[in-house]
Amino acid sequence: MKPIVTTPNPVLTSPAKTVTSFDKRLARLIATMKSTLLAASNPKGVGLAAPQIGEPWRIFITRPTEKSSIRVFTNPEIVKLSEEKTDGVPERDNKLEGCLSIPNIWGRVNRSQSLTLRYQDEQGVAHTEQFTGFLATIIQHETDHTNGVLYAQRVLEQKGKFYQAAKDEAGKDILEEITLS
Repeated sequence: MKPIVTTPNPVLTSPAKTVTSFDKRLARLIATMKSTLLAASNPKGVGLAAPQIGEPWRIFITRPTEKSSIRVFTNPEIVKLSEEKTDGVPERDNKLEGCLSIPNIWGRVNRSQSLTLRYQDEQGVAHTEQFTGFLATIIQHETDHTNGVLYAQRVLEQKGKFYQAAKDEAGKDILEEITLS
């Protein structure tokens, strides 16, 4: 397990390097990523890219639900995006996207509802696969990480709002809008 890198670390906004060796070093990195994702709490993570643990490689993993097995995507390339967009995160009540590297800040990002992804698995075998719904949103978020783009940039591009975790008068968890100056 490694600590999750947070903004403004430059590894998060720099394009990652292509993986060319599918060896024991890569296997160790993937194992570290898996243990880091599984240890994430408050919030629990649904995806993690190598740059988020300070490793500048084009790798990410996903785990959309606690019952899901972890999937590994190496050298991801989105080859097709649907024209139909989401209204924020599908399958989530509040529709807000967050990031383990930008703790306690949330924003709405409208992304493509489906996509086609070309990637390699951890053995280097090439795949082309279609994804929809929540997993498609996670893949777009994590592929952005490998390209040096944070979800906050997408919120700003879409002229969206940011929210932070807070407590109401009764001590209940809420999200309140943040005003950027």
